[in-house]
Amino acid sequence: MSKRDLLSITDLTKPEIENLFETAKVFKKDPFCKSGTLKSKSIALVFQKPSNRTRVSFEVGMVDLGGHAIYLGPDELKLGVRESIKDAAKVLSRYLDGLVARTFSHDDVTELAKFATVPVINGLSDLLHPCQGLSDLFTIEEKCGKGKVKISFVGDGNNVLHSLLLGSSILGKDIFIATPKGHEPDAGILKKAKKIASSNKSVIELTNDPAASVKDADVIYTDVWVSMGEEARKKKSFKKFKPFQVNKKLVSLAKKDVLIMHCLPAHRGEEITDEVMDSKNSICYDQAENRLHVQKAILLMLLGG
Repeated sequence: MSKRDLLSITDLTKPEIENLFETAKVFKKDPFCKSGTLKSKSIALVFQKPSNRTRVSFEVGMVDLGGHAIYLGPDELKLGVRESIKDAAKVLSRYLDGLVARTFSHDDVTELAKFATVPVINGLSDLLHPCQGLSDLFTIEEKCGKGKVKISFVGDGNNVLHSLLLGSSILGKDIFIATPKGHEPDAGILKKAKKIASSNKSVIELTNDPAASVKDADVIYTDVWVSMGEEARKKKSFKKFKPFQVNKKLVSLAKKDVLIMHCLPAHRGEEITDEVMDSKNSICYDQAENRLHVQKAILLMLLGG
């Protein structure tokens, strides 16, 4: 049986995503229901950048399933610097049953997958964040059901938005995006998402007006204005983002019971205010918790059992 990678949400079909969510529901009700399923199996967390939720959820997930996780951080492996990605992939494949990669360049995770003979999971790249996107969509379905939902994403057209776009299109969710001019999502990702959306009768709309985007929204989602590794451009673009802050005024334009989401870490007082982050509408911590349940479902699907 050939190995499977998860580099993008589009590596999964709609039925596979739905099955993944059903498995995640089982794990949420009973975290140890499949304890021992991945006994004697090991993965490496190959991270070029630090992490909280991604690292902890995969490490705990492997332990809950009876397996083991090894953390290879930025100062240990130095992927592509101390050793070529090709060599690292080939060697690690001899020791391990899977790799979770958190890289700056998406090319690095695709090269790792190309030469690895074990499953590679994209734990984040500059282009995509599929594990986050899957957990987010699981959370939305958990709170809103499987019917039509209007998701409003306000902020930077980044990797989180890209995965949310692709996943929403596959599952038939409507997504309205508000970004400052020059910070729109990647054109190739947008084109791909629109093609998928058209076959699933879902809507994608792009605007530079946050007020228009959040009108009648079921969910308002935001993320940091400047992603990790792009801090150098922060001072140049910061002023553009101020009208895109998710605050009480902006939230008041959406549905009364609108859900507030943020993938964390949050820069409170920048992209989101404390008042909104800590409000009864916020489901940010449920969203963070669900990373664990969905990650375990991903591990089970790719590593077998």
